[in-house]
Amino acid sequence: MKIGKLLACLCATALIGAPAYAQEWYVSGSVSYANQSDSDNSGTTGAFTTGNLGDGTTLDVAAGTPYGWNTEFDNGSGFNAEAGARYGNGLRSGVEISYTKADVETHTGVTLGGGSIDALDAASIAGSPTPLGASVAAIVADGRGDITSTSVFANVYYDFNSASAWQPYVGAGIGLSDVNVKYNPSGVDVIDGGETKFAYQVKAGLTWRVNETWDVFGEYAYRATDDVELDNDLFPGTLNIENQQNLLSIGARYRFG
Repeated sequence: MKIGKLLACLCATALIGAPAYAQEWYVSGSVSYANQSDSDNSGTTGAFTTGNLGDGTTLDVAAGTPYGWNTEFDNGSGFNAEAGARYGNGLRSGVEISYTKADVETHTGVTLGGGSIDALDAASIAGSPTPLGASVAAIVADGRGDITSTSVFANVYYDFNSASAWQPYVGAGIGLSDVNVKYNPSGVDVIDGGETKFAYQVKAGLTWRVNETWDVFGEYAYRATDDVELDNDLFPGTLNIENQQNLLSIGARYRFG
């Protein structure tokens, strides 16, 4: 969060009064390969009684009991559009709209009250009075679901060698992201909801000035939001889900005179 606050200060400072000094306006579009980082999901339960543990018994779980698991995501994709302005000192700024999506690959390491429950019959978390014949680990390993982020960022950049055809650059941005998460391993609905969270990103890229109006660029971005807190649909409780991405993008930029 300290990084986010620092970026917020830098972006606000750079954007105040920027339009008055704009020398050139632009629009751009790009597509991204999105590497969605694993999420170390964690939360606390409400009070509830488990289903059959596999041996005919049940367990009363107290409110506030910690639980969680790890979720791995497949590689995803994204789309980005930006409108902005360049200035005479190598700086430029823009407003970016972005959408990314990554599917769930698998869930592993389910814990409750600090201990693993992977070996228990899945009836224990499904609330079934009779055993289901499959372990918790086997049910959640099936994966299924996805995470999507629709974001708006205010970005600032610095272009090196701004008078040459090849221009490396760095950038940073702050904004808001509408994050939606669906976890339904083996078709069992566990998480299905979304929140709008503070988001930030840092970037590095290379621009090639094709001619007087068109640029082509390649870019790397690290992007993150605050954890998303959602209700658990399987048993009472909430779950905090991490949302961090590494994006590789290619795109084109049209510059107005």
